[in-house]
Amino acid sequence: MVEAPQTAEGWFSLHDFRSIDWDAWREAPESERRRAIEEGEAFLKHRELVADADAGESALFSVLGHKADLLFLHFRPSLDDLSAIERRFEDTALAKFTERETSYVSVTEVSGYVSDDYFEEGADAVDEGLRRYIEGKLKPDIPDEEYVSFYPMSKRRGEEHNWYDLDFEERADLMAGHGEVGKEYAGKIKQVIASSVGFDDHEWGVTLFGADPTDIKDIVYEMRFDPASSRYGEFGDFYVGRRFPPRDLDAFLAGETVPTGREPEEDSAGHSHGEGGHHGEGGHHGDDAHGGGEGHDRSGSGGGSAHGDHPHGDGEAGGEGDHPHGEGDGHGGEGGHGGGGSSDEDIRGELADLDIYAGKPHGEDVYATVLYSEADTDELFDEVEGLRGNFDHYGTHVKTAVYEGRHTDRAAVVSIWDTASAAETAGGFLSELPDIVARAGEESGFGTMGMFYTVKPDYQTEFVETFDDVGDLLGEMDGHVETDLMVNVEDENDMFIASQWNAKEDAMAFFRSDEFSETVQWGRDVLADRPRHVFLA
Repeated sequence: MVEAPQTAEGWFSLHDFRSIDWDAWREAPESERRRAIEEGEAFLKHRELVADADAGESALFSVLGHKADLLFLHFRPSLDDLSAIERRFEDTALAKFTERETSYVSVTEVSGYVSDDYFEEGADAVDEGLRRYIEGKLKPDIPDEEYVSFYPMSKRRGEEHNWYDLDFEERADLMAGHGEVGKEYAGKIKQVIASSVGFDDHEWGVTLFGADPTDIKDIVYEMRFDPASSRYGEFGDFYVGRRFPPRDLDAFLAGETVPTGREPEEDSAGHSHGEGGHHGEGGHHGDDAHGGGEGHDRSGSGGGSAHGDHPHGDGEAGGEGDHPHGEGDGHGGEGGHGGGGSSDEDIRGELADLDIYAGKPHGEDVYATVLYSEADTDELFDEVEGLRGNFDHYGTHVKTAVYEGRHTDRAAVVSIWDTASAAETAGGFLSELPDIVARAGEESGFGTMGMFYTVKPDYQTEFVETFDDVGDLLGEMDGHVETDLMVNVEDENDMFIASQWNAKEDAMAFFRSDEFSETVQWGRDVLADRPRHVFLA
């Protein structure tokens, strides 16, 4: 018998498509419609806040065309959670004005195409980047991008072309080629793919997210020409829609354009009544949800590349990194912070008291993803350069570069973006670079990861020599683990110091030292601009 790839399962998914009985809605008394809106909005808000389970994600979308009016999308740890959601909705006054047109039940998975070691030896046997990718696939976030396309698909089992008659290596090669096509859409499309084998009529449910709906069309169209789809893909109905917050439910039912852009109302205590929840005030889609606040991080998004028997293969959608919500998992701002156990403002305040500049040189909020690799630097740069060409298509991309260590055998890939979600998406692709061994902010202890410096060319050699002197001092300090001055492989004057300490107190002792103070004063003469500091605890 042909070898079946091993699989690991994560959260369960329900796509619930509803149509509105518009005749009944128009004929209903105003009081009845108001109650339906209030109860529907409350139900949907609680789902987005995940008030019904220990974890998960939910979102609301308007659907275009005759197939449905609304899509309720839910990810939860168990089928029982999804069953409870279905029944709770039927208890709302809104439910009587809706009819379920169709639904789709599936479970997120990764397959043996991702990594033999993961399945044979366990999660600890794979590198940090791959482990985060897998976690993000199994426990996905719903991306912030507004437009969505959902479709089910299966692999063909015909007389001439039968996917399940191919041996493992043939299937793996086809999916790898399929994924190469998907990599061209890095930063444009994010996807969540879940298996429905034994659960629904097709074998997988594919949900694509994008800021531009034509990107969704383009990727599906281009994929059709790839053999993994042209020979072996079979597709069900497609649905397209746009995300909007539950507070706009009244506007949707009134025929207005949604999302309306209205801000969440606040009570007298200043608490948001929008969809903030565990995403932070301002809502999952609000202006500050993932892009505005300094240091807010989304590690682990549901995007990420698809591997295995999945329709878009490997590398097609960015991993918002791969990520549960949290602060400090490797996404500080360039001039922001990674959160964790230490307060960014406290650290900045302490440094300011020492006359040490600590970030935001131009007042901007930007976000950085930093991964460390032990691959050959030239090979790593070639891979990064290909991804960077795609990143440059987006206005949110600030910079992506490779820095080579001087005292360690690893290089760093630094990707800086205007929004946290964009940085996280880039992180999903970058985590698949060769020989990734760590992600900044995830090492034990306290990391003062982002001391970025642009040195005046005439002082480059002197700066490096001075750092070496400071490095000798660091080696004698209590709580110091490792520090390296890393140099941009494309610009020797662009550097950052990756420094690791046992605790914040140890690092602060160094910042308070006379030697560091003297170095700071000297740096004001040799640096082309002010340093940018990123703290990752």
